[in-house]
Amino acid sequence: MTELRRVQVGGDSPYEVLIGRSLLNNVASSLSDKTKKVLIVHPVALSQSAEALREELIGAGFEAILAGVPDTEEAKRVEVAAFCWQVLGQADFTRTDAIIGFGGGSTTDLAGFVAATWLRGVDVVQIPTTVLAMVDAAVGGKTAINTAEGKNLVGVFHSPRAVLVDLDTLATLPRNEVLAGFAEIAKCGFIADTRILEIIESDIAAATNTDSSEFFELVERSIAIKAKVVSADFKESGLREILNYGHTLGHAIEHNERYQWRHGAAIAVGMMFVAELARLAGRLDDAAVERHRSIFKLIGLPTTYPAREFEKLLAAMQRDKKSRYGVLRFVVLDGIAKPTIMQAPTTEMLHAAYQEIAE
Repeated sequence: MTELRRVQVGGDSPYEVLIGRSLLNNVASSLSDKTKKVLIVHPVALSQSAEALREELIGAGFEAILAGVPDTEEAKRVEVAAFCWQVLGQADFTRTDAIIGFGGGSTTDLAGFVAATWLRGVDVVQIPTTVLAMVDAAVGGKTAINTAEGKNLVGVFHSPRAVLVDLDTLATLPRNEVLAGFAEIAKCGFIADTRILEIIESDIAAATNTDSSEFFELVERSIAIKAKVVSADFKESGLREILNYGHTLGHAIEHNERYQWRHGAAIAVGMMFVAELARLAGRLDDAAVERHRSIFKLIGLPTTYPAREFEKLLAAMQRDKKSRYGVLRFVVLDGIAKPTIMQAPTTEMLHAAYQEIAE
């Protein structure tokens, strides 16, 4: 019997995350009995799989339509959202109809945003097909698109109706994409669950093998952490900020690279930066900082960025949505699994921390 795990996400609009294999047969049952029409938002690269999903939904009695969108961050543009709205309008989608996000984190972000804004909110079922989307983007109800000024600056909170984490969809995922997704898994270890770090450190080959029991445990543990945090603080008024560990500089790097860097690579550098920042502030000891570097090296993720880019990154961070009244805020650690907030570090301190990761 195929192993199946369920993680509950609480709050005002509770839902369930199913984790297992061969879960695409559960899609129809995850939709409301009032739903008649379904829009499947998917990257063009997954057109064949999306068509198979569409045929299954048609067989279950739904009218299913496909919307192929660009892969990666190119999907998270207002022009692509407008294309999806056009499809919904031309097909006469009502408030009882639904959207399915079938793809990586950019696709699930886009699908969630479109669902949140169409008729002020329709159901969305997320089916993540990358490690990053499974442990982060598809869970939690944060939806957003990018602008020329920065990442995720336009968005809305909108809980999915359900999330189906089908590990079989990772079978064709390139190895570098699997490893990039491990940045968010490691993040969960650093902010909340040291067992995650121990699994990675003890056998990196098993940890990153998507067919292994170790990988299954890492995905489940990471989702459970996010579910716990989101259940307590859906709209990021407090606790949920810890999920942004490494993301302030990471998002600035993504913007600086015109989104040609993978999210996980940028976030890894971002976590090294805040680890060094915490060390300079006397919050984090040398061993904890070096543990960051060692784990990212094991995974194969970068830990440095060019020294000449500091001023550009500082300007991008100052536009980041996590700032308050123009004051920069960083999630840092007082120790492994002891996250806290550092407010308004000086430019001199930021520059000094950056020099520790500069190349």
